[in-house]
Amino acid sequence: MSDILKAVKGMNDILPGSVPRKEKLPDSALWQWFEDTVRSVLARYGYQYILTPIVEPTALFVRGLGEVTDIVEKEMYSWHDAMNGDHLTLRPEATAGIVRAMVEHNALYNGPLRLWTLGPMFRHERPQKGRYRQFHQLDVEALGFPGPDVDAELILMVRRLWQELGLVVGQHVRLELNSLGQPEERNAHRAALIAYFQDHAAALDEDARRRLHSNPLRILDTKNPAMQALVEAAPKLIDFLGAESLAHFDAVRRTLDAAGLAYTINPRLVRGMDYYNLTVFEWVTDQLGSQGTVCGGGRYDGLMAQLGGKPAPAVGFGLGVERLLLLIQELGLPVPGGAPDVYAIIPDESVRPQAVATLEALRELGVSVLMHAGGGSMKAQFRRADTSGARFALVFGADEVSNGQVALKSLRDGAGAQSLQPLAAPATWAHLLQSSV
Repeated sequence: MSDILKAVKGMNDILPGSVPRKEKLPDSALWQWFEDTVRSVLARYGYQYILTPIVEPTALFVRGLGEVTDIVEKEMYSWHDAMNGDHLTLRPEATAGIVRAMVEHNALYNGPLRLWTLGPMFRHERPQKGRYRQFHQLDVEALGFPGPDVDAELILMVRRLWQELGLVVGQHVRLELNSLGQPEERNAHRAALIAYFQDHAAALDEDARRRLHSNPLRILDTKNPAMQALVEAAPKLIDFLGAESLAHFDAVRRTLDAAGLAYTINPRLVRGMDYYNLTVFEWVTDQLGSQGTVCGGGRYDGLMAQLGGKPAPAVGFGLGVERLLLLIQELGLPVPGGAPDVYAIIPDESVRPQAVATLEALRELGVSVLMHAGGGSMKAQFRRADTSGARFALVFGADEVSNGQVALKSLRDGAGAQSLQPLAAPATWAHLLQSSV
């Protein structure tokens, strides 16, 4: 019997592309590229980075997400801490923790904040393509902004991210919108839903019957094919919205229209957490099977007060990183690789000191260099250079080095082309090695 320890089911290693994998998962270079793109886009919109703990009080999610949501009822990793009696949970999403931090530190004292974070979340659900028990989420929140302008800003910012990642809006991803109105409007809709579903009780599945009086709005989000026709004919929330809620929704739509962003109004879009009000949205794709949502969010003006703070408006979204990177892979989009600019071949150990000094000078100039280590024949080193993905090889042959030179050889475009460069003046030829050239 093998005694090799393996990762927990549904929790994956993110490895370099050079490491073979049984399952097709995004490699670490793809992750780095995504994270760099996120930082660039969010900086252009003035969003600041924040980190919150992975472990939070269980009560935060029960109070914040809703006691009868799937996440709280079925999916959270929770335990009773024997050391001090605390009830703790691995965070299943990021919004509640960020809002908790804002309340605890009175962070909105000096005015509204635009924040973002990226990190692991945990839900105990059946692992499937792009959905795992430890998954990673980009979470973006705008706190203290009451108007529809910031709702639209967030949505347009996601479009900007898609563009930077090479995804085509309308072809690879599309936007769905809805408004959940305010609590009193939802209460009127809730009463109508309960009456409607009670009249069709025989057609309800077990989940729907359980939620009928506790959270009937979630019935609209059912994935049960047998209930689709029943749900389609159910009372629609938008018919219960008052003038202010409709005006907010119309203002969001006008801004998106002016920016040329197409969308679909989906009256069944309710999201999975109880804290949402007014605008909700999802970016969906048809490329990943039935689980098509890659990004979703909306406004949650009541959550700050719900968690014990002063009332403050807020809006945000979450984006599942694994699913998004899987989509990019499925579409075969061009992705900047993690390959070095150059691979350094050192066939004679006697020249390694001069080679190392030259490589350090190149790195100082911004060139990424992978140096061969461990010896080996020239042929073996060239084989390693080729598999590294580098565009060039630098060959520090003993004869060339004794003459104050190094051989620069192309490994990709015009493969085989070679030139000699001055060893002591890498600044004069370093630009030739940059991958962007």
